[in-house]
Amino acid sequence: MLAEERMNEILAIVGDRGTVTVQELTRILDTSESTIRRDLTELHRRGSLVKVHGGAAAVGLKSMTKDPSLSLRQELHREEKEKIADRAAQLVEPGDFIYVDAGTTTELFAGRIRGRDVVCVTNAISHARELMKQGARVFLLGGELKAVTEAIVGAEAVECLKKYNFTKGFFGANGVDRERGLTTPDLTEALVKAEAFRRCKERYVLADSSKLGQISGVTFGEADEGIILTASATGTEFEGRENIMEVE
Repeated sequence: MLAEERMNEILAIVGDRGTVTVQELTRILDTSESTIRRDLTELHRRGSLVKVHGGAAAVGLKSMTKDPSLSLRQELHREEKEKIADRAAQLVEPGDFIYVDAGTTTELFAGRIRGRDVVCVTNAISHARELMKQGARVFLLGGELKAVTEAIVGAEAVECLKKYNFTKGFFGANGVDRERGLTTPDLTEALVKAEAFRRCKERYVLADSSKLGQISGVTFGEADEGIILTASATGTEFEGRENIMEVE
């Protein structure tokens, strides 16, 4: 396949999915990672897509209607997510009763609370495993397991949450927008997030800077109802807002 043909294929894939990893492109196009990375660099230079750590995103991606693959979300903005997770873990105090939402940044957070002497409720199997490794007492919500995000969702999960009152909650979001609020693509997942969000005394949204200004399909909370942990809000609509906690 000629270089221009391959780059056109890449643009078609990014246009369809919104985001894609280098590994996924390597598999789909049956070529080397070095070739894919070179193509992404060239397409980024042309302004045809946005090259990010581990993959690429569509130019001007503002609204998302479906979740990117778990493998992509784990790769994108990894360094920033780790810094956010480190800062979030510092907010946990002995005796806290916390809710840990599904998400790649919250999963990193779950692996950083060793020795905090806390009780945790989560709707993510991988998070429950990480929390147990850290010595936390863990409760896992019941309900339907969503394949793409590996989150437990649905009416049963919402009902489980109604008996809890959390001291702190740590949430993921696909989009954080001042007007549309905190958003996620899936209605069943949004209902779980919304119920958990309401039941937290303190709410923290772990959002890398690429999420700021983004809008997804369903709102589960208002942007000013929680503290947003991010690497930098400079140049965004959230710059200077009191509920922004920037990490270094």
